[in-house]
Amino acid sequence: MASNDPGWGSRNNDGPPDLDELLRQFSRKLNGLFGRNPAPRNAPEEPGNAAFAIAPVLGLVALIWFATGFYIVDQGSRGVVLRFGKHVETTMPGPRWHVPYPIESVTIVNMEQVRTLEVGYRSAGDGSPGRNHELHESLMLTDDENIIDLQFAVQYNLKSPEDFLFYNRSVEDTVRGTAETAIREIVGKSKMDFVLYEGRAEVAVGAKKLMQDILDRYKSGINIVNVTMQNAQPPEQVQAAFDDAVKAGQDLERQKNEGQAYANDVIPKARGTAARLLEEAAGYKLRVVNEAQGNASRFSQVLTQYEHAPEVTRQRLYLDAQEQILSSVSKVVVDQKSGGGNLLYLPLDKLMATSGALPAATPAAPVAVPENTTTDVQRSRDAFRSRDRENRP
Repeated sequence: MASNDPGWGSRNNDGPPDLDELLRQFSRKLNGLFGRNPAPRNAPEEPGNAAFAIAPVLGLVALIWFATGFYIVDQGSRGVVLRFGKHVETTMPGPRWHVPYPIESVTIVNMEQVRTLEVGYRSAGDGSPGRNHELHESLMLTDDENIIDLQFAVQYNLKSPEDFLFYNRSVEDTVRGTAETAIREIVGKSKMDFVLYEGRAEVAVGAKKLMQDILDRYKSGINIVNVTMQNAQPPEQVQAAFDDAVKAGQDLERQKNEGQAYANDVIPKARGTAARLLEEAAGYKLRVVNEAQGNASRFSQVLTQYEHAPEVTRQRLYLDAQEQILSSVSKVVVDQKSGGGNLLYLPLDKLMATSGALPAATPAAPVAVPENTTTDVQRSRDAFRSRDRENRP
């Protein structure tokens, strides 16, 4: 009430304003708003007029209350309607209406939003792992009694809005506890090297499946989308020793590879040499057999000729043997009797030089002599043979 109001001075300034007077002023203003003539200021109000003045207020309030029941469910979301705290229905995307509060209430649940939970570390808001290390979550014991520091992230969304709202008190704590339980069970059944190296993908897949089974048993309404291994390493206290062990293992593998490479180089060569020796032995065997068969055949032929003419054959064999023996010595035999008094010229110096030029290791190799030397030697042999025939009985 303003200080210039006429009724202001008639009341005690120390007391509160008159509520009846305030109500009458509000009614007059409201009637003027709806086009009715306001009653005089000091005129007594009738009970019917007061009720008629409050009706528009109640209608406006009812209209506003009715309008509060409209809501919109976005795409990928669901609306869960509760009536006095009891689930009534789940609405699909689009504009919807429910009985306004306090009779009914609605909760919009986003089903497609992918939420990320970090275990073993906190990304500090910029998405980089390992900034804030949580050792009580990341340290785990393997099957071979080694401790590893394992950090991973879990991505999940919702598959049942009713279960998500009614069976979960703290969704993040539920997912985190389930993730730790699942990953510790899998790591506890695996070797350290398997978890750190070749088995990281298998550990993540197994953890995802086990987490989903646990959450389904809890009726949490949560769907695990992916489990990503961020970091897996030994604790910092033994990192240096572990690096030495890894380096020793790498050196072992390198030496194995070098040995295998050397074996791959030597073994084919050895096999090739063995194959070549086998082929040479087979060729030598064939040559020796063929030579033996040829010699046997030649001896058989000579024996046949010897049976027909023993003397001639014996003489020919003798001459062939002498020719083979004398061809490898440096002596010259001259028949003086059959010379007829003629002076026989022999190039002894050339014969001696030719005989001396023969290598010691190959005395039976043929020696190239001049043409005139060969002719003289042939003449000497003919003279020797003629003398032998004359002296034969």
